[in-house]
This record gives sequence, structure tokens and C-alpha cells, in this order.
Amino acid sequence: MQLPDRAEPWTVDDVLALGEDTSHRVEMVGGALLLTPRPGVAHQRAAHRMAVLLDTAADGCEVLPAVNVNLGGRALAVPDITVVHAAAATADPDVVDAGDVLLAVEITTADTAVTDRVTRPALYAEAGIRHLWRLDLEPAPHLWVGTLEGGVYATVARVPGGRTARVPSPVAVQLDPADLAAPPAR
Repeated sequence: MQLPDRAEPWTVDDVLALGEDTSHRVEMVGGALLLTPRPGVAHQRAAHRMAVLLDTAADGCEVLPAVNVNLGGRALAVPDITVVHAAAATADPDVVDAGDVLLAVEITTADTAVTDRVTRPALYAEAGIRHLWRLDLEPAPHLWVGTLEGGVYATVARVPGGRTARVPSPVAVQLDPADLAAPPAR
């Protein structure tokens, strides 16, 4: 992607006008671009399996992998998985609004840990996204489940790999984080 030379802050419209980038995920925080490499195989495997699991259980919702979410103001994020009200996706928009997001899911590796554990939760909380799940792949798979309370995410559950648990809200699923991350059987 060739970025234009510019002195002014980026807007959501500016970022969307860049078009699709096949080698980077393009986001915006505070009017500045944030470029991250596309995720690797382990990350993609876990995200796909989580999306399938959520899609099976998400009645009246749409499960969208890597969709643009307008966090209001000067922020545009691309969560690994986003669950939105079905009506928010019917017009096939280029971006969904944070107010339509029921759940954001991040798949965390060593390369994305700071962004997924610090930056994104702060942005999502400020935008009012009520539920955030984080599937940490390293050092061992485990799922962290948070709900927005008083402007920050409170821990609702921690599910270690090797243990199956039911996560009831906002989409009720039963899962073992190790199953989401495991390589295919040979």
C-alpha cells in the first residue's frame, strides 16, 4: 500500500478510501494510522474456529471476522471477530458503528499482546462496547471474558485451555480454548 504524504490527522473516511490492503490490517487511533501485519496461521485457525462457534450460537446476530468498527471520534479498529445486531450488517456497510457491536473478540499472540490487552480494551470501553473476549494463545491457550462496568472491563471469567466452560453472554457458547488453538490432527 502506498500511503499519501499528509500532515493532517486521518479520518475514518480517509482510511476507508485507502481501499483493501492484503498485507496489513489498517486501523486508526487518535487520527494516526496503525498498521499491523496480517495474522499468522495459529491466529487465523483460532479466529476461524471461534467465529464458527459464535456463528452457530448467535441467533439474530451477525458474526464478522476482521470488519471495520467505527469507535467514534478519531478511532477505527478491526477486531479479530465482531458480533453485531443482524440489522447492522444488512446494508453491507464498509464499517459498522460501535453501538451495533455486541461483542468484540481479540486473538492475542506475543506480537499483539500490548495492543490487545491495553490499547484495544481502552478504545472499546470508551466506545461503549459492552462485551470483550480475549483468546490468548501464548504461553498456553486461555480465554478471558470481560464486561464493561464503570467505563472499564471487569473480568467475568477466565477459562484455561484443557477445561470446557460455558460462557453465557452475550452469545452462549461452550468451549475449550485449547480446542480453538490446536493444530489439526494428523
